[in-house]
Amino acid sequence: MIVLGVESSCDETGVGLVSDGVLLGDALASSMDAHARFGGVVPEVAARAHLESMVPVLHEALDKASLGLGDVDAVAVTAGPGLSTAVQVGLASAKALAFALGKPLYGVHHLAGHAAVDVLEHGPLPPRCVALVVSGGHTSLLLLGDLGKDPIVHLGDTIDDAAGEAFDKVARVLGLGYPGGPVVDRVARDGDPHAIAFPRALSRPSDPAYGFSFSGVKTAVARWVEARVDAGGEVPVADVAAGFQEAVADVLTRKALAACREHRVDTLLLVGGVAANSRVRALAEERCAAAGVELRVPPVRLCTDNGAMIAAVGDLLVRAGAPASGLDLGADPSAPLTGALLAGPWT
Repeated sequence: MIVLGVESSCDETGVGLVSDGVLLGDALASSMDAHARFGGVVPEVAARAHLESMVPVLHEALDKASLGLGDVDAVAVTAGPGLSTAVQVGLASAKALAFALGKPLYGVHHLAGHAAVDVLEHGPLPPRCVALVVSGGHTSLLLLGDLGKDPIVHLGDTIDDAAGEAFDKVARVLGLGYPGGPVVDRVARDGDPHAIAFPRALSRPSDPAYGFSFSGVKTAVARWVEARVDAGGEVPVADVAAGFQEAVADVLTRKALAACREHRVDTLLLVGGVAANSRVRALAEERCAAAGVELRVPPVRLCTDNGAMIAAVGDLLVRAGAPASGLDLGADPSAPLTGALLAGPWT
């Protein structure tokens, strides 16, 4: 069975083809440059870019896999969450493909795709694991079983900014441009992560064990920089970036390892765009090694949104015998996370 996956939840247009846990080919187009002057993603700009990129990306993915549309057995698509207009472009495209080919359509949850993509690099997931999903729009701790058929247990989420969003805002404060994640990571390598102590929110015993909050640390950075400028001093950009990054990495990895201990699992899955951050990866490796927990992280290119991850979760659903979603499936920009399949028995 060859599953074609379509992703369009934000500013990347992705198509991937997967069969039995093997990535056959994929392609990706980004509208990031079009959003840079706005300092963030503009939904209508993203939707128009998806419209322009969808067909070329589809053909490129098929060419890389040496396949034709007639070889496709099922179509999977992000049906939520995400930017409403952006999700709708991908969903409409996937419906058209499924209808024209006479193949089943599977609407999947975006975060389940992030978790499933590691299968393409490291093989099947263990029967139980904890997943830390960290991106520009999401920061979540999940307890996973069989992604193809088991419910997903949502352990915790951010109550305000996602970690990736905080990186973008801190980069703006420091004048580093957009997107913030890669540039903050790069600049922080020349800084001292202990020179400035930024706060770790929701770290008290009375706070939610698996809740996250990054609005406070973002504001703390802005106030520190403002005070330094008002005092006539030079802002040590590298030290500020390193201190902020250390605060985020500390909270993320500490809570993820606590979840592993409490739920007695020995595998941590680190996924999402922020999983590409070098300090988050290094601290996760260090703490997992000390705790005897296996750390699984996809390759950097599969951490950000892509079509391969949607094809991967679609492949798991097909092999698990999950029912197709149907062509009447609607986009759900704020889809709750209860399972990989949307509009199915596990949602």
